[in-house]
Order: sequence, then structure tokens, then C-alpha cells
Amino acid sequence: MKSIVKTILFAIVFMLAMVSVKPAKAQCSQCAAQVATSSANGNNTAKGLNMGIYILLAAPYLAVGMGGYVWYKNYKRKNVRIDMPESKLHLN
Repeated sequence: MKSIVKTILFAIVFMLAMVSVKPAKAQCSQCAAQVATSSANGNNTAKGLNMGIYILLAAPYLAVGMGGYVWYKNYKRKNVRIDMPESKLHLN
């Protein structure tokens, strides 16, 4: 019973968190203006900034992925033996 209440409470909190999201600017106004003017002039500053954002975005995914891989390798079942009877199963 407690697990059902916890699951419902988690779902309610998750839904409220998803509804209350507000859009935010990822850069300060000076950075955004600098990138806009430099990209209009043909400079590659915007490409470098975007690549830096991709690298920062990839780091948490790589960390979680490596943790999951280590967990899988350490805790997977080894030498599992299933004893099944040799006779046929009658489902009628």
C-alpha cells in the first residue's frame, strides 16, 4: 500500500514539475549579442560555443552510461542453471 502511495505522490510531483517549467535564456545578454554579431560577420565563434555546449551536455550522459556499464558487468548473473523437466508440458 505504501508503494502505491509513493508512486502516486511521485507522479503528482513529476507532473507539477513538468507543468511549472519556464523557458530561460541559456546565455547572458552580452554573450548572445556577441555570438549574433560575430556569426553575422562570418566568424566561427557561434560554432565553437555550440560545440562547447554539446561537450558539456555529453559529460553527464557519459558518466551515467559508464556507471550503468560497470553496474551491469559487476552484478549480472553468472552460471545460472535452470532445471527444466524433460517431459512435455500438457496445457489442457
